[in-house]
Amino acid sequence: MTTSTSAPDLSAIPKQKQAWPGSEVDLQPSPDHGESSWVGRDRLTGKRILITGGDSGIGRATAVVAAKEGASVVVTHLPQEAEDARATQAAVQEAGGTCELIEADLRTYDENQRVARAAVSALGGLDVLIANAAYQMTHERIEDFPPEQIERTFATNVFGPFWLVQELAEELRGGSIIITTSVQAYSPSDNLLDYAGTKAALNNMVVNLAGQLGERDIRVNAVAPGPIWTPLIPATMPEEKVEGFGSDTPLGRAGHPVEVAAAYVFLASDEASYVSGTVLGVTGGKPVF
Repeated sequence: MTTSTSAPDLSAIPKQKQAWPGSEVDLQPSPDHGESSWVGRDRLTGKRILITGGDSGIGRATAVVAAKEGASVVVTHLPQEAEDARATQAAVQEAGGTCELIEADLRTYDENQRVARAAVSALGGLDVLIANAAYQMTHERIEDFPPEQIERTFATNVFGPFWLVQELAEELRGGSIIITTSVQAYSPSDNLLDYAGTKAALNNMVVNLAGQLGERDIRVNAVAPGPIWTPLIPATMPEEKVEGFGSDTPLGRAGHPVEVAAAYVFLASDEASYVSGTVLGVTGGKPVF
């Protein structure tokens, strides 16, 4: 990977707002997903990877760089994210890889079962699961959090990954599971009360899964991003919170999605053959312990 110094500056993000779930084409400035900046070194050659929430942001960057490293990928996306998902597929194909798309809302057991089986069928097996799909919406007071949002946040962020792992555990023998958590698990924001709680739950689940699945030679880890510039930010946060997003980190800026994707490549690769049960923070200097 080359450095992101040639990518747009993310130290002074301007005010902006998008309708949920947001779109990559409307992000200002446009983030780096690795299409030009990432140089592959065959670190994932032959690996078959399922990435949930791979239509944009961190998921898109991970799909692109995984393809550049020699992997084949399946990406899930919501119906509202079909346009971004097709752009991800095109970027993967431009990188010389293969990318299958599965439209899915991963809030039910049945849907996770369907996605797991479809991914295995599309790729002829599976070596890596990256559970990245997530939902968040900000509110300033506890009274403002609607009950349907709490249910959606926990169903998407916690139940979905649990059911996917449950369905794919036997298929992934000798492989790897990587779950996207967050710096919010360690330093929660009041206006992300439910989201932060789900990410803390996922950290705990990663440790327990690593203990249980180690005997099947499955490594289980988490990536905990900090403030990364993706469509989720202007689609779920007030404009005044979007302005200057990430400038409070020690590095003084938000991160590009490709900078997080590097962590998934490492954890999915054979270089991480003795790494399991850990959380790898990509936070611009914010602590994850």
